[in-house]
Amino acid sequence: MGSTLPDFVVIEGPIGVGKSSLASRIALDFEADLVREEIEENPFLDHFYQRPSEAALSAQLFFLMQRTKQMQGLRQSSIFNHSKVADYLLEKDQLFAQVTLSPIEYDLYQQVFEHLVIDAPTPDLVVYLQAPVNTLMERIKKRGRHIERHIEPTYLERLNEAYANFFHHYSAAPLLVVNAADIDFINNEGDYEQLKTQILNTTSGRHYFNPLPFAS
Repeated sequence: MGSTLPDFVVIEGPIGVGKSSLASRIALDFEADLVREEIEENPFLDHFYQRPSEAALSAQLFFLMQRTKQMQGLRQSSIFNHSKVADYLLEKDQLFAQVTLSPIEYDLYQQVFEHLVIDAPTPDLVVYLQAPVNTLMERIKKRGRHIERHIEPTYLERLNEAYANFFHHYSAAPLLVVNAADIDFINNEGDYEQLKTQILNTTSGRHYFNPLPFAS
Protein backbone atom coordinates (compact mmCIF):
# COMPACT_ATOMS: atom_id res chain seq x y z
CA MET A 1 0.00 0.00 0.00
CA GLY A 2 1.20 3.49 -0.83
CA SER A 3 1.47 6.00 1.98
CA THR A 4 2.12 9.24 0.10
CA LEU A 5 -0.65 11.35 -1.34
CA PRO A 6 -0.09 12.45 -4.96
CA ASP A 7 0.86 16.09 -5.46
CA PHE A 8 -2.49 17.10 -6.92
CA VAL A 9 -5.67 15.10 -6.23
CA VAL A 10 -9.11 16.09 -7.50
CA ILE A 11 -12.36 14.78 -6.00
CA GLU A 12 -15.29 15.05 -8.40
CA GLY A 13 -18.93 14.06 -8.70
CA PRO A 14 -22.45 15.50 -8.89
CA ILE A 15 -24.09 17.77 -6.32
CA GLY A 16 -24.70 15.97 -3.03
CA VAL A 17 -22.33 13.04 -3.58
CA GLY A 18 -19.90 14.21 -0.88
CA LYS A 19 -16.90 15.42 -2.89
CA SER A 20 -16.25 18.54 -0.79
CA SER A 21 -16.50 16.60 2.47
CA LEU A 22 -14.12 13.91 1.21
CA ALA A 23 -11.66 16.47 -0.16
CA SER A 24 -11.65 18.28 3.19
CA ARG A 25 -11.01 15.08 5.13
CA ILE A 26 -8.24 13.88 2.79
CA ALA A 27 -6.56 17.28 2.94
CA LEU A 28 -6.73 17.31 6.74
CA ASP A 29 -5.50 13.74 7.04
CA PHE A 30 -2.43 14.34 4.88
CA GLU A 31 -1.81 17.98 5.86
CA ALA A 32 -2.42 18.98 2.23
CA ASP A 33 -3.68 22.31 0.94
CA LEU A 34 -7.41 22.32 0.22
CA VAL A 35 -8.61 23.98 -2.99
CA ARG A 36 -12.34 24.36 -2.52
CA GLU A 37 -15.12 25.88 -4.57
CA GLU A 38 -16.81 28.66 -2.66
CA ILE A 39 -20.34 27.87 -3.81
CA GLU A 40 -21.93 30.33 -1.43
CA GLU A 41 -20.04 33.22 -3.02
CA ASN A 42 -21.97 32.90 -6.29
CA PRO A 43 -24.69 35.59 -6.06
CA PHE A 44 -26.65 34.10 -8.98
CA LEU A 45 -26.94 30.52 -7.74
CA ASP A 46 -30.09 30.83 -5.63
CA HIS A 47 -31.87 32.54 -8.52
CA PHE A 48 -30.64 29.82 -10.88
CA TYR A 49 -32.09 26.99 -8.78
CA GLN A 50 -35.45 28.81 -8.67
CA ARG A 51 -35.58 29.99 -12.31
CA PRO A 52 -32.82 28.25 -14.29
CA SER A 53 -33.57 29.87 -17.63
CA GLU A 54 -33.16 33.37 -16.19
CA ALA A 55 -29.88 33.00 -14.29
CA ALA A 56 -28.00 30.07 -15.83
CA LEU A 57 -25.54 32.11 -17.88
CA SER A 58 -24.74 34.54 -15.06
CA ALA A 59 -24.21 31.72 -12.56
CA GLN A 60 -22.05 29.76 -14.99
CA LEU A 61 -19.83 32.69 -15.93
CA PHE A 62 -19.29 33.54 -12.26
CA PHE A 63 -18.16 29.97 -11.58
CA LEU A 64 -15.91 30.02 -14.65
CA MET A 65 -14.12 33.16 -13.45
CA GLN A 66 -13.83 31.84 -9.88
CA ARG A 67 -12.47 28.44 -10.93
CA THR A 68 -10.10 29.92 -13.49
CA LYS A 69 -8.58 32.26 -10.92
CA GLN A 70 -8.00 29.39 -8.49
CA MET A 71 -6.43 27.12 -11.12
CA GLN A 72 -4.17 29.88 -12.40
CA GLY A 73 -2.98 30.36 -8.85
CA LEU A 74 -2.04 26.67 -8.71
CA ARG A 75 -0.20 26.90 -12.02
CA GLN A 76 1.82 29.90 -10.83
CA SER A 77 2.95 27.92 -7.78
CA SER A 78 4.00 24.97 -9.94
CA ILE A 79 6.51 23.70 -7.37
CA PHE A 80 4.17 22.52 -4.63
CA ASN A 81 5.32 22.85 -1.06
CA HIS A 82 2.44 20.58 -0.08
CA SER A 83 0.08 18.24 -1.83
CA LYS A 84 -3.10 19.88 -3.09
CA VAL A 85 -6.61 18.41 -2.86
CA ALA A 86 -9.35 20.09 -4.91
CA ASP A 87 -13.09 19.43 -4.81
CA TYR A 88 -13.54 20.14 -8.52
CA LEU A 89 -11.97 19.55 -11.91
CA LEU A 90 -11.84 22.67 -14.07
CA GLU A 91 -13.16 20.78 -17.11
CA LYS A 92 -16.41 20.19 -15.23
CA ASP A 93 -17.25 23.85 -15.76
CA GLN A 94 -18.02 23.06 -19.39
CA LEU A 95 -19.97 20.00 -18.29
CA PHE A 96 -22.31 22.14 -16.18
CA ALA A 97 -22.57 24.70 -18.97
CA GLN A 98 -23.76 22.03 -21.40
CA VAL A 99 -26.46 20.95 -18.95
CA THR A 100 -27.71 24.39 -17.91
CA LEU A 101 -27.32 26.74 -20.88
CA SER A 102 -29.37 27.21 -24.02
CA PRO A 103 -27.49 26.71 -27.33
CA ILE A 104 -27.02 30.45 -27.89
CA GLU A 105 -25.87 30.96 -24.28
CA TYR A 106 -23.48 28.02 -24.56
CA ASP A 107 -21.97 29.53 -27.71
CA LEU A 108 -21.30 32.77 -25.81
CA TYR A 109 -19.93 30.83 -22.84
CA GLN A 110 -17.55 28.94 -25.15
CA GLN A 111 -16.24 32.20 -26.58
CA VAL A 112 -15.49 33.45 -23.08
CA PHE A 113 -13.93 30.12 -22.09
CA GLU A 114 -11.62 30.09 -25.11
CA HIS A 115 -10.67 33.73 -24.63
CA LEU A 116 -9.43 33.03 -21.11
CA VAL A 117 -6.74 30.65 -22.45
CA ILE A 118 -6.81 28.56 -19.29
CA ASP A 119 -3.69 26.55 -18.47
CA ALA A 120 -4.81 24.51 -15.48
CA PRO A 121 -2.44 21.97 -13.91
CA THR A 122 -3.19 18.33 -14.72
CA PRO A 123 -4.16 16.27 -11.66
CA ASP A 124 -2.05 13.32 -10.58
CA LEU A 125 -5.28 11.53 -9.65
CA VAL A 126 -8.99 12.14 -10.14
CA VAL A 127 -11.49 10.44 -7.82
CA TYR A 128 -14.98 10.38 -9.36
CA LEU A 129 -17.75 9.66 -6.85
CA GLN A 130 -20.97 8.20 -8.25
CA ALA A 131 -24.43 7.84 -6.67
CA PRO A 132 -28.01 7.57 -7.99
CA VAL A 133 -30.32 10.57 -8.00
CA ASN A 134 -32.42 9.43 -5.04
CA THR A 135 -29.26 9.17 -2.92
CA LEU A 136 -28.12 12.62 -4.02
CA MET A 137 -31.51 14.12 -3.17
CA GLU A 138 -31.46 12.52 0.29
CA ARG A 139 -27.99 13.88 1.02
CA ILE A 140 -28.86 17.34 -0.28
CA LYS A 141 -31.94 17.39 1.94
CA LYS A 142 -29.99 16.10 4.95
CA ARG A 143 -27.29 18.77 4.77
CA GLY A 144 -29.98 21.44 4.51
CA ARG A 145 -28.23 24.17 2.57
CA HIS A 146 -30.69 27.00 2.01
CA ILE A 147 -29.33 27.70 -1.46
CA GLU A 148 -30.03 24.11 -2.60
CA ARG A 149 -33.65 23.86 -1.49
CA HIS A 150 -35.00 24.27 -5.05
CA ILE A 151 -32.85 21.62 -6.75
CA GLU A 152 -35.02 19.29 -8.83
CA PRO A 153 -34.43 15.56 -9.44
CA THR A 154 -34.65 16.13 -13.21
CA TYR A 155 -31.70 18.51 -13.02
CA LEU A 156 -29.66 15.96 -11.07
CA GLU A 157 -30.57 13.26 -13.60
CA ARG A 158 -29.18 15.36 -16.45
CA LEU A 159 -26.13 16.17 -14.39
CA ASN A 160 -25.49 12.53 -13.53
CA GLU A 161 -25.72 11.57 -17.20
CA ALA A 162 -23.32 14.35 -18.18
CA TYR A 163 -20.81 13.25 -15.53
CA ALA A 164 -21.02 9.61 -16.61
CA ASN A 165 -20.46 10.53 -20.25
CA PHE A 166 -17.60 12.88 -19.43
CA PHE A 167 -15.68 10.37 -17.32
CA HIS A 168 -16.38 7.54 -19.76
CA HIS A 169 -14.07 9.39 -22.14
CA TYR A 170 -11.70 10.96 -19.58
CA SER A 171 -8.05 10.00 -19.97
CA ALA A 172 -6.03 13.07 -18.94
CA ALA A 173 -5.06 11.62 -15.54
CA PRO A 174 -5.32 8.40 -13.50
CA LEU A 175 -8.99 7.90 -12.62
CA LEU A 176 -10.63 6.13 -9.69
CA VAL A 177 -14.39 5.66 -10.16
CA VAL A 178 -16.09 5.05 -6.80
CA ASN A 179 -19.59 3.75 -6.14
CA ALA A 180 -20.43 6.09 -3.26
CA ALA A 181 -24.10 5.16 -2.96
CA ASP A 182 -23.92 3.03 0.18
CA ILE A 183 -20.89 4.26 2.06
CA ASP A 184 -20.39 7.07 4.56
CA PHE A 185 -16.74 8.10 4.32
CA ILE A 186 -17.29 11.08 6.63
CA ASN A 187 -18.86 9.46 9.69
CA ASN A 188 -17.81 5.83 9.25
CA GLU A 189 -14.11 5.24 9.84
CA GLY A 190 -14.10 1.86 8.12
CA ASP A 191 -15.66 3.29 4.97
CA TYR A 192 -13.15 6.13 4.92
CA GLU A 193 -10.11 3.92 5.50
CA GLN A 194 -10.90 1.52 2.68
CA LEU A 195 -11.50 4.40 0.30
CA LYS A 196 -8.27 6.12 1.42
CA THR A 197 -6.36 2.89 0.79
CA GLN A 198 -7.76 2.69 -2.71
CA ILE A 199 -6.83 6.34 -3.40
CA LEU A 200 -3.24 5.80 -2.27
CA ASN A 201 -2.93 2.67 -4.41
CA THR A 202 -4.24 4.25 -7.62
CA THR A 203 -1.26 5.62 -9.50
CA SER A 204 -2.12 4.97 -13.14
CA GLY A 205 -4.90 3.92 -15.48
CA ARG A 206 -8.62 3.66 -14.78
CA HIS A 207 -10.00 1.75 -11.80
CA TYR A 208 -13.48 1.00 -10.45
CA PHE A 209 -14.13 0.62 -6.75
CA ASN A 210 -17.29 -0.83 -5.22
CA PRO A 211 -16.64 -0.62 -1.47
CA LEU A 212 -18.46 -2.77 1.01
CA PRO A 213 -20.16 -0.66 3.72
CA PHE A 214 -18.68 -1.11 7.18
CA ALA A 215 -20.93 -1.42 10.18
CA SER A 216 -20.87 1.76 12.26
